[in-house]
Amino acid sequence: MFVLPENLPVELTPLAFIVGEWEGTGVISYAHRRDVNDEPIKYEFSQRVVFFHNGENYLTYQSTAKLLDEEGTILPSELGYWKIARPAEDADHGPGLLPGFGEKSIKTPDDLEKLRNKDGGFDIEASIIHPSGISEHYLGQVKQARIDLATAKGSSRPENSKEYGGATRIYGLVEGALLWAWDIAALGNPLVSHASARLERIG
Repeated sequence: MFVLPENLPVELTPLAFIVGEWEGTGVISYAHRRDVNDEPIKYEFSQRVVFFHNGENYLTYQSTAKLLDEEGTILPSELGYWKIARPAEDADHGPGLLPGFGEKSIKTPDDLEKLRNKDGGFDIEASIIHPSGISEHYLGQVKQARIDLATAKGSSRPENSKEYGGATRIYGLVEGALLWAWDIAALGNPLVSHASARLERIG
């Protein structure tokens, strides 16, 4: 039986199902390299993902992965922050190191319900940073145990990074496992499937 994480802010309860530590395996398949039959080369990988909170109105996201090859080739890690989308208020911290002040507007489940969208879910934002310097800003929604995200204005990449046009991500809880799929538009390709994985909760 699922139990809400301890001290999780009411504002984050729609995202409660992803909080924790997850491990599993997946497949990468993208048209940056092709085999002799002109099919994208596939790679199998292992991944560890952590979503945790510190009592504030966001989840911290960390992902590490490596290929399941003889060398255990390390893949790019990710670091990010996920939250319910709403206008900033005085009680929120920032910008910079500025502390917030005053009462938070989301203190009860009834307060949270006011943020429910017309589709019956909650709008969310996620910012994810890559070692290459690419910074993705996603908008989307969480509805029950499914998250849909798409890159939006605010995403950026350094001048010297590889070409990267945008992405979509889907996360879902299926029979206790966290499944995800990630499509990208990069290296001259349109938005197509890039990677997917199945992760089991380990903590």
